[in-house]
Amino acid sequence: MDGLVADAGSTLLPSLHLPCLPQHFYRAASSHEHKLSFKKSKEVCLSYVQDAILQKQWRRAAEFLTFYIESLEKDYSIEYMGPSEIIWRIGTEILCNHSHSSIGEFNSFIEQMKTLGVKRYLKVCLEHAFHLLCNGLIDEAYQNLSLAESWRFGEQTTAQDKEMKLVQAYRGLLDYYSWSKQKNILLEYEQDGLEDSSVEREMHSCFRKAAMGLKEIIKIPGVWDLFVKSYVDLLEFYGDHQEAREVLSEYAYNSKFPANPNAHVYFYQFLKRHGASKKSLVSALKILHDIVPSHELMIDFNIMLQKSKKRKKRRLGLEVIFAALDYAGSKENVKAWSCLARQVKQIVISEKHLDWIKEEWNSRKDWWPAFHFSRYLAKRNWQENESLTYEKALVAGVLLGKGMFSICCAPLRCRKPPNASKKPSRALF
Repeated sequence: MDGLVADAGSTLLPSLHLPCLPQHFYRAASSHEHKLSFKKSKEVCLSYVQDAILQKQWRRAAEFLTFYIESLEKDYSIEYMGPSEIIWRIGTEILCNHSHSSIGEFNSFIEQMKTLGVKRYLKVCLEHAFHLLCNGLIDEAYQNLSLAESWRFGEQTTAQDKEMKLVQAYRGLLDYYSWSKQKNILLEYEQDGLEDSSVEREMHSCFRKAAMGLKEIIKIPGVWDLFVKSYVDLLEFYGDHQEAREVLSEYAYNSKFPANPNAHVYFYQFLKRHGASKKSLVSALKILHDIVPSHELMIDFNIMLQKSKKRKKRRLGLEVIFAALDYAGSKENVKAWSCLARQVKQIVISEKHLDWIKEEWNSRKDWWPAFHFSRYLAKRNWQENESLTYEKALVAGVLLGKGMFSICCAPLRCRKPPNASKKPSRALF
């Protein structure tokens, strides 16, 4: 153990010069004083490491960490301090960022960290795989994950069950990546009128391994977007639409899973791809609206609701598009403003349901004028997008009257915007 800790320090960087340290790091002391001094020295040294990392001074951080490891190695004969997790986390951070670090040094360091801490073995394996993937070493990452998947260490294997499922899931994700490549090769062959049974067999083999690795992790409550999307893609390709739907429905609606807007997006997109009823689509988007009213799919939701013959749904459509425009991300979205302008115009012309607009406007009249309809925004909108200016001008005219319509149209100078002759002479609300 002692030798491994010392070796872990040597793998950080070759012969680094240690800066001057406070005198109490070196002063001779009695056994009791030594324990107190060591504890204080360890805390001070770690604070120096933390400070260096926060300032991205990776060489300085490596020097202090090397000193920390050497000090621990000398003190193990007195009292075990259990520092392996600290060394692992800090050492990994330094090696990932140090300009002189190599993949070989990282591999050597991480292998020793696996030996030092069996309680964190699978976490260290996962981090090793992530680092290899970030450096484009996909085959090496796959090999490491496969070795980790076969790891057994008595009770520690059971204690790390969740980590094991993550290892299997990421290995499955790499199998999905291989399956996707083989699928594309096979599709190219089919387009050229060619056949290759070996590619097809390899693709099916990757499918089986990927499905086995992915389906377990998504049963555990959590946010598993990448795994769910990959698994559903596999199921859809082989025509198992019913299971794909069940997986997405469970991911979106199971109360044990954390609230996740993406889960509802994936479910809606699946329903749309497979020609689900309008009622199902509206239901899926209604829940997404309740979670993220500013989502880009709210434009599709509004269009869908505007086409409805039911008054209640058209009313909801107006609420949806007003809510979407409450957020800065939609301020210059031409489609969103076009949706609002079209529905407002229909209401004004028909002279029916003006109270709908009034209800939405009452809670916004104190802040929307400055948020959407200032002179500065009118000028900038006109310079960047004429269509946006026209749509906003129409809405402003309805909500605030001729004065605000003129402000929004001021940048147009002598040019007459569409429907300008129909602008209201005063605010309707």
